[in-house]
Amino acid sequence: MSIRRADSLGGKAAIVGIGATEFSKDSGRSELKLAVEAVRAALDDAGLTPADVDGLVTFTMDTSPEITVAQAAGIGELSFFSRIHYGGGAACATVQQAALAVASGIADVVVCYRAFNERSGRRFGSGVQRREPTAEGAALGWNLPYGLLTPASWVAMAAQRYLHTYGLDPEVFGHVAVLDRRHAARNPAAYFHGKPITLADHAASRWIVEPLRLLDCCQETDGGQALVVTSVERARDLPRPPAVVVAAAQGAGRSQEQMTSFYRDGLTGLPETAVVARQLWRSSGLSPADIDVGILYDHFTPFVLMQLEEFGFCGPGEAGDFVAADALPLNTHGGQLGEAYLHGMNGIAEAVRQIRGTSVNQVAGAARSLVTAGTGVPTSGLVLGADG
Repeated sequence: MSIRRADSLGGKAAIVGIGATEFSKDSGRSELKLAVEAVRAALDDAGLTPADVDGLVTFTMDTSPEITVAQAAGIGELSFFSRIHYGGGAACATVQQAALAVASGIADVVVCYRAFNERSGRRFGSGVQRREPTAEGAALGWNLPYGLLTPASWVAMAAQRYLHTYGLDPEVFGHVAVLDRRHAARNPAAYFHGKPITLADHAASRWIVEPLRLLDCCQETDGGQALVVTSVERARDLPRPPAVVVAAAQGAGRSQEQMTSFYRDGLTGLPETAVVARQLWRSSGLSPADIDVGILYDHFTPFVLMQLEEFGFCGPGEAGDFVAADALPLNTHGGQLGEAYLHGMNGIAEAVRQIRGTSVNQVAGAARSLVTAGTGVPTSGLVLGADG
């Protein structure tokens, strides 16, 4: 794998099972129980059993260790286990790790999972309250004394510069919020099922950190999501149509920090996303014109616009109009703004549904889905496609 040449991972692994708990604001059970429920649901969906699993991948921020999940879910011996750092930026990289393990023969069936009580337990939106003395904590120390204590405040810095540079107003962010909630309104699994919004609703929502309003910010959710990855050959013998991993990539940019990369040459783009985009296009041989549906990480609306621009779907400053024109089907599950905030794992599940043809907001003939992970941090991405 190199940022300078195409890799050979594509076409060797596929997502064959997806499973989730309900998405709520108070799950009433432990994060371990949520993880096990999601893992078992994904295995049932794949037509596999816990005995088939020999690998597990999750996030460094997950409180349920691989060996504990394996024990609680009835999984036996493991030949592969891995954790990815950087919060939501890890989402697509969990599938990349699983695909690498499968393609190299280290494991046969790998389950990727994420489970948390992010609403009823620890709320990321509450911001930095205590930091251990780490290099990451030291980097944050340049910003915290000035009141930049929450993810929303960190993103607001870049969002304000984006608006200034391109002569835009915050309404452009509202197009993302309205789109997501429109799709969520038709999705029975979404927290905001039956609750679409308008641009006027967006503009009337309270300020969080200017220029971000409440409806520019994702939810806080309790729940779990799991994905099952195996070889394409084995996938063809399973009951569900596989979503083939056409390409997978991770990316970190120069002068990268965790959502506070304010000392770069500019704040109007996402260099880490550009690294991922170049790798995905180079390795898959595809371009934006080949993508049927985009599932873009939407913890905050401005970064959806910047992702579209970094991937080449439109020019700098043009993404608001691109979204308003419905130029590409986006976040058909409702996104993290409308369905649930599961650190992007529920977005990967939606991309699989689009390939299978089972989404509640199905895009006709969808054969290729682009999925992105958390932005403003080192990140990852996938292109999933139909078999054959």
